[in-house]
Amino acid sequence: MSSYQIAVPDSALDDLKQRLSLARFPDELDGSGWDYGAPLSDIKRLTKYWQDGFDWRAQEAKLNQLPNYHRKLKADGFPEIDIHYLHAQSTSAISIPLLFVHGWPGSYIEVTKMLAALRQSTNGVSFHVVAPSLPNYGKAPMGKPFIKTLLTIDPSVGWSEGVKQKGFGLREYATICHRLMLSLGYDKYVTQGGDWGFMITRTIGLLFPESCLASHINMIRSDGPPKWTQNPWQALKHAVTPYSERDKAGFERTKWFMEEGTGYRLEQSTKPQTLGYGLTDSPVALLAWIYEKLHDWTDAYAWTDDEILTWISIYWFSTAGPAANLRIYYEATHPTSEQQVHRNRTNQWISGVKLGLCYTPKELSVIPHTWGRTLGQVVFESDKQKGGHFAAWEIPDEITSDLQTMFGKGGACYRITGAQPKL
Repeated sequence: MSSYQIAVPDSALDDLKQRLSLARFPDELDGSGWDYGAPLSDIKRLTKYWQDGFDWRAQEAKLNQLPNYHRKLKADGFPEIDIHYLHAQSTSAISIPLLFVHGWPGSYIEVTKMLAALRQSTNGVSFHVVAPSLPNYGKAPMGKPFIKTLLTIDPSVGWSEGVKQKGFGLREYATICHRLMLSLGYDKYVTQGGDWGFMITRTIGLLFPESCLASHINMIRSDGPPKWTQNPWQALKHAVTPYSERDKAGFERTKWFMEEGTGYRLEQSTKPQTLGYGLTDSPVALLAWIYEKLHDWTDAYAWTDDEILTWISIYWFSTAGPAANLRIYYEATHPTSEQQVHRNRTNQWISGVKLGLCYTPKELSVIPHTWGRTLGQVVFESDKQKGGHFAAWEIPDEITSDLQTMFGKGGACYRITGAQPKL
């Protein structure tokens, strides 16, 4: 385990500014607002600020204050790759190891608002938090100044490496995350995640239930209403219980996403290479592609320009390239063997892992509780009054409270991992 600091080269910053200065913009229909995608005025403003006002070095310094580490890990059938991760150990002598897994278009940064609270003992529980950058989500080069001052740093290491072979799917992502936890001495642990974090942590539970004892998840997905042959008790409750106002609002949100918001997923799941040319060559294209999701997928969250550009800069500066992260969409829907895990498998019952389900009103799919209970042994549920797809970033106190309740005194998962001493 080695620590390091991020240092994007000046040449990369200069290249970005030059590309932004040469940007060409499309026209826009009068009064179109967000109906056709990211508004022209917003993209022009953000482009100008990214070029002339945004201080990446200041954001980089903040990121370097985090407990950043890296180590080389291997998924079966693939070369060893270097993985970046945060490791925020609790101040308590005995804590629960918590693996936080991000999704797209987020990153490890999503967990940062919760780190301080999770490390402190509350309701009889605290956590050792491990938050990896997923493979293909970037590898930023190190700058020479840091080599001189931090002798433990490998100058070739930054955010996690990309994968150059086909077939690196959910099984491999889950294996890398699992082996990271084992490498840190955590043979028993729990997880939290949404988006790909939902699917990857579910896959971890499927493949490694002896280690992954419980999962708290947002972005709750299922294969639809409970079936009599598979979940008879939930099917009975579903049959006799009318849909609530919350359920009806959830169906409307899900309908909107399926009809108006899934174009990105179809492209990324089928032809990620084609899309990648634009996202790699044009920072404005990357900005618009991700900014639209930050707006549409949150519950009126008041994004600052610095937040937006920090999230997007992490993608832009990755050595793996701004397009490498798209490939998980293809691999998760095109399994290459029977051992691979299709994304749809994560919507189904998985035994041996206790589940906590967090429902937010502006998630991409909002389903009834009886549907969510078809995923496994549900021991905790919460309904939020606000929040969307990036729950850990939008409502960090709520997610923290969920974890402290689910794993704290009186919770169904209190001390579930047993004694886990601080390393």
